[in-house]
Amino acid sequence: MPGADRSAAATNTGPGVGTGTPERSRPRAVLPALCATQITGWGVVYYAFPVLNSRITADTGWSTTSTTAAFSGALLVSALVGIPVGRVLDRRGPRAVMTGGSVLAATAVLAIAHAPSLAAFTAAWLLAGVAMAATFYHPAFAALTRWWGEQRVRALTVVTLAGGLASTVFAPLTAALATHFDWRTTYVLLALVLAAVTIPAHALALRAPWPPVPGPRSGRETTTGTSIVRSRPFLLLTAALTLNGFAIHAAVIALVPLLLERGADPSAAAWALGLGGVGQTLGRTLYATLARRSGVTARTVALIALGGATTAALGLVPGPIPLLVVLAVPAGMVRGNLTLLQATAVTDRWGATHYGRLSGLLAAPVTVAGALAPFAGAALATELGGYPALFAALAATTAVACALAAGSRR
Repeated sequence: MPGADRSAAATNTGPGVGTGTPERSRPRAVLPALCATQITGWGVVYYAFPVLNSRITADTGWSTTSTTAAFSGALLVSALVGIPVGRVLDRRGPRAVMTGGSVLAATAVLAIAHAPSLAAFTAAWLLAGVAMAATFYHPAFAALTRWWGEQRVRALTVVTLAGGLASTVFAPLTAALATHFDWRTTYVLLALVLAAVTIPAHALALRAPWPPVPGPRSGRETTTGTSIVRSRPFLLLTAALTLNGFAIHAAVIALVPLLLERGADPSAAAWALGLGGVGQTLGRTLYATLARRSGVTARTVALIALGGATTAALGLVPGPIPLLVVLAVPAGMVRGNLTLLQATAVTDRWGATHYGRLSGLLAAPVTVAGALAPFAGAALATELGGYPALFAALAATTAVACALAAGSRR
């Protein structure tokens, strides 16, 4: 039914979506705590690695390919572990999961710092992948979706805006520490910061009672979680977001080599990447308005299509370089909206009853695609004859994702 998507979006502001709990009973400390822990968690566990990797390889003699593979392995583990984590979140809430994950994250970073061999380094990163599943966006989104209910888009936007600052805060901080200490000591110091911020924040701020599972908004939502997972709309949506996630992640990693191939200097290429991050933050501020004014399927198709259009533009426009740098901003804006689109994809279609489990299943292949995208993108660029051709191929991939998303209408 054409009107079904719009009515689903409209009910985002209705009480039936959330917990039914009055706004005054929401734990007030949750939102600022999750903002602080997302900045710190992403900053230490994720964004410190690209800053330190060249120092790691220079000091140890391990190849860049090997260390990057260990990091990608963490992302793959995160995707797989996120599925059972989602089930636990639905039943028990986020406090034990995120507090335990914080302890595990600090332990993993310390293990990375003290790894005597490449095998130990890789094992430590796989442990960090488990911690990612228990502390990154997925459990934070589950907490906000259940506690904030009808106001979840606002809460999700605030946390993702904060999470977007992780690289802004921790990339320069990591670089500054690395100028005074070796990479091992830098990781030890970062692990101490991680433990000091995230463990008490999760343990203390997430103590509020976990609200009961919200009732269905309508007869359509009496469906069980298993039947939803096996349904055509869920499978098509998962396929669409996975293909799109691959294209987006590959395009982000390939942006700098694309610009260098076009004749840009490294400074201009870095500016393009940084401005894309600014665009990502700006884009997230627009999502709530977009959600109010569009149906869920139309919104999904439109954002994927816009992502494909910006990818195609970057691949097809030969210059000048300042124009390519400017094009990175709308590309980032689309990426920012896509983060929130995925965070709300389950509740907008099937309600919050099975949010943890369904969002974990939805996110797993998307995360896997994102982990594989850097390697696959570089290989495809070689096979296709350059990065402009890669961007054209990625734009074509998003066109397929658009078609799949259009077929995911309930």
